[in-house]
Amino acid sequence: MGILTLSLGGALGAVSRYLIGLALMKKYPKPPIPIAMLIVNVLGSFGLGLFFGLAYQTIPLGAYKHPLFLFLGIGFCGAFTTFSTFSMETIGLLRQRLYKKAILYFGVSIGGSLLTFLLGLQVGKVL
Repeated sequence: MGILTLSLGGALGAVSRYLIGLALMKKYPKPPIPIAMLIVNVLGSFGLGLFFGLAYQTIPLGAYKHPLFLFLGIGFCGAFTTFSTFSMETIGLLRQRLYKKAILYFGVSIGGSLLTFLLGLQVGKVL
C-alpha cells in the first residue's frame, strides 16, 4: 500500500512541476536564469516545510512509515522539486562561462529553498 501511496503522490508532483514549468517558460521565454525550476524548488521546499510544521511540528525521524508523509513528503514534494535539473542547468551556465549567473542561480536556489523550508515549518507550527 505504501508504494501505491508514494506513486500517486509522485505522479501528481511530477505533473504539477511540468505544468508550472510550462506556464513559467511561456510567460518568461528568455529569463536571465532558469526561473521555472528555481520557483518550483523554492515552492516545493516551502511546501515540504509547511507539511512538516502542520503534521508533526518538527522533522520526525520515523516519518517514512506514515502514509501522509509517503504521499506528500516523498511522493509529491520529491517529484515536484528537481535538484537534478537544477544541477544540469547550473553546469550549463558554468559551461557557457556565465559565472555570475551560475553563482546567482546556485545561491538563490539553495539559500531560498533552505529559508523557505524553515519558513514553512514555522508557519505550519503556528497553524
